[in-house]
Amino acid sequence: MTEKRRVGILTGGGDVPGLNVAIKAVVKRAQEHEHDVEIIGLRRGWGSVVNINPDDPATIAELIEPLDEGRVRTIDRTGGTFLHTSRTNPSNMKPEDIPDFVAAEDRVEKEDGRIDITRYVLKVLDFLNLDALIPIGGDDTLSYAARMHEEGFQVVAIPKTMDNDVFGTDYCIGFSTAVTRSVENITAVRTVCGSHERVGVVELFGRNSGQTSLISGYLADADRTLISEVPVNMDRLADLVMADRNANPSHYAVVVLSEGATIEGGDIIEGGQADAYGHLKLGGVGQHMGDILTQKTGVATINQELAYLMRAGPPDSLDRMVATIFANLAMQHLENNQSGVMMALRDGNYTTVPANTCIQGEKRVDVNELYDPL
Repeated sequence: MTEKRRVGILTGGGDVPGLNVAIKAVVKRAQEHEHDVEIIGLRRGWGSVVNINPDDPATIAELIEPLDEGRVRTIDRTGGTFLHTSRTNPSNMKPEDIPDFVAAEDRVEKEDGRIDITRYVLKVLDFLNLDALIPIGGDDTLSYAARMHEEGFQVVAIPKTMDNDVFGTDYCIGFSTAVTRSVENITAVRTVCGSHERVGVVELFGRNSGQTSLISGYLADADRTLISEVPVNMDRLADLVMADRNANPSHYAVVVLSEGATIEGGDIIEGGQADAYGHLKLGGVGQHMGDILTQKTGVATINQELAYLMRAGPPDSLDRMVATIFANLAMQHLENNQSGVMMALRDGNYTTVPANTCIQGEKRVDVNELYDPL
């Protein structure tokens, strides 16, 4: 009897609707088509292989879960990821975040004092008898997937991010649902803005890419949309918004902006501690710009951060479809013993690109083609 191949699947970074759909599709293909593949769920993204201690069964029970159709039967009906997630980067760990059981020989100190424990990760993968990995994540999570391929471990990656900013693919799981949620909420907040004759300022997620704000603002017919790629002249914005409000019979206007938007001559608003990939927490630019608009116009603003509501709840039909196809395409590549590839949608076609494509460039709004700066 042929021994089953063991394939690990994990989700890293921010959650998005559609992750559970992809996990279920991977498991179903493995079982329905009798490909002699066993799917192993790794909990908490790359944090799983960092925190598993082969000598401690409790860590294995906590972070490893064999997956079959019975376990995943209903998970596609909800958003998020039932495998949980983290922003762990095993190649860039703070010393205090490394478990004590990781031996000194498995730690490589970097010039900035951070530690690379990839040697330990490879030992854990070997201990788990895993033959391949399907990581699902954004460019941060997938950059370490590319590292695993470089180390000789079989990897096929699936891109997800509500910002749709993974370089190398036109579409990422989670983007459509984020836009759908945003349009619904932008439309809903109009009733409050109109009732009080105010200016609504709706802040959406979008660190470096304004794609979510651009599309959401367009579809919700917002008066003005501000993206991460173009700094804002507040005097010009105030004039435009007042003209928008005065032209509206209900005497209100709606501004949509990315959390990474900036004011001309100002810095991005962020704070807190940097995560394992060097990112500080964004948020607050909507309130800041709203306060400035009130000062300049004398009209009160209604400031609303949609934040996590954008990626809460079940996926829409497009994210279900893309997640299902990406998952089946990933399994197809594993069946053909291919490695080091990322699933992608390009020019309307499902395809693959090299796994390290995600770190070869930046995906941003084409301002000249798609945006009219203030």
